Amino acid sequence: MKAFRTWAQTPPKGWNSWDCFGAAVTEEDVRQNAAYMAEHLLDYGWEYVVVDIQWYEPNADSSVYHPFTDLEMDEYSRLIPAVNRFPSAKEGAGFKELGEYIHSLGLKFGIHIMRGIPRQAVHQNTPIKNSTYTARDIAKPNSISPWNTDMYGVDTSKPGAKEYYASLIELYASWGVDFLKIDDIADSKLYGGHIDEIALIREVIDESGREIVLSLSPGPASLEHGSFLHNHANMWRLTDDYWDNWWQLYEMFEKSAKWSPFVRPGNWPDCDMLPLGHIGVRSLDGGGGDRMTRFTKAEQKSMMSLWSIFKSPLMFGGHLPDNDDWTLSLLQNKDLQELIELGHGGYEVSRTDDIVIWYSKTEAHEWIAVFNLNDETRNVELNTNDLLEYPAKQLEEIWSKNQIAVQDTTKLMIEPHDVKLFKTI
Repeated sequence: MKAFRTWAQTPPKGWNSWDCFGAAVTEEDVRQNAAYMAEHLLDYGWEYVVVDIQWYEPNADSSVYHPFTDLEMDEYSRLIPAVNRFPSAKEGAGFKELGEYIHSLGLKFGIHIMRGIPRQAVHQNTPIKNSTYTARDIAKPNSISPWNTDMYGVDTSKPGAKEYYASLIELYASWGVDFLKIDDIADSKLYGGHIDEIALIREVIDESGREIVLSLSPGPASLEHGSFLHNHANMWRLTDDYWDNWWQLYEMFEKSAKWSPFVRPGNWPDCDMLPLGHIGVRSLDGGGGDRMTRFTKAEQKSMMSLWSIFKSPLMFGGHLPDNDDWTLSLLQNKDLQELIELGHGGYEVSRTDDIVIWYSKTEAHEWIAVFNLNDETRNVELNTNDLLEYPAKQLEEIWSKNQIAVQDTTKLMIEPHDVKLFKTI
C-alpha cells in the first residue's frame, strides 16, 4: 500500500466552486470551468476541479444555507447529487459521468463533504451498507456544525461507524473522486472532538486503495496538532473562509511563518482558496456579491507570491471563463509554477516594521521575496549577499523582469501591499 503522502508530492492546484457559486453550483458550471482549465491551465500544473458544498441539495441557490432542508440520499444513508442541478446523476448514477468527463480532459475530480452522517438519515434510521447497523446507531447528535444543519457527527466507537465511512469512500471511488475536501473537521476550537473522525477517515481511504487527496476544513488548525495532521491529511486549513480583504491577506503572513516547518511533500498547510477573477456570481459571502476581486493588482501579486514561496495549495475561486488577461497571467506564470512545485526550505527570514522577507530555493535558482505590508510606499535596503547560500551575480524580479546586481546593499522602493520577488540568474 502506498503512503498517502505520495499522492500529492506538490501542492495541489485547481479550481473550487465556492467563491463564485456558493452552494448553488451546477453541472454546467463545473463543465465550463473544467474545459477552460484543460485548455488554458493544465500545462501550468492546474489539474483539480472541485465541486464544493451542497451538491446534494435541490434547493440551493446561493451561499446561504437552508436549515433542515431535504437532501438527496441513497438507501444506505449516503448523500448523492441533486439531479435538478446535476442532470447526469439521474437514475442513481451519481457523479460518475461528470467524473469521467473531467478525467477525459486530463484533469482530476474533487468533491466537498461535511463531516458526519446526514441528519435525515438518522431521523429516518436508514441502513448502513455492509452492516447490520443503521444511521441512528452511529450518530453523535450533540456533535453538530455551528453553521450547517445537514449532519450529525459520527461516534467512531460504535459498531457500524467504520462501515459507514468506508461506504462513502467506496461510493466516491466509483465516481472517480481524486480529491476529498471534508468540512467542519479542522477548526482548532472544535478540534478535540473531531480527531477520531479524521483518523477513521484516513484509515478507510488507505484501505480503499484509491489515491484520494484528503483536505481538511475550515481553520484555523492548531499548531499543537501539527504532528497528527502530518500523519493523517494532505492539506489542512490555516484559517476560516478567506476572502478578498486586505486584512485577511495581512494576517496570512503570520500564519504562514508559523506553519512553514510543517511543509513537506504530501503535507501542505492550506492558506485557502484564491478569491481572484470573477467571484460572488451566486454567493453572498465575503462581504460582497457578484464582483471582480477587490484585491488590487499589488495585493494579487503579494498573495500569489506568498502562497507560492510558502507552498500552499492553490485553489482558484473565480469563474475561469470570465478571466481577463491579467488574471490569466497570474495563473500561467512559469516562475510561480517553478517556485511552488520545486521550491523547498521556504521560510520567513525577517519581519521588521511590516517589511517581510522570505527565502526559498529550487535546483535552478534561489528566491527572495520582499513584501511591503504597510499602507504607504517604503524604501527598503536589502543585503542580498547575506541572504543567498550560493554565489550569484544577478537577480531578476519576476513581476517586472527587471534585473539587479547582487551586492551588500540593494535599495528597493516598494509600493503599498506590493512585493518584489527575485530569483538568481
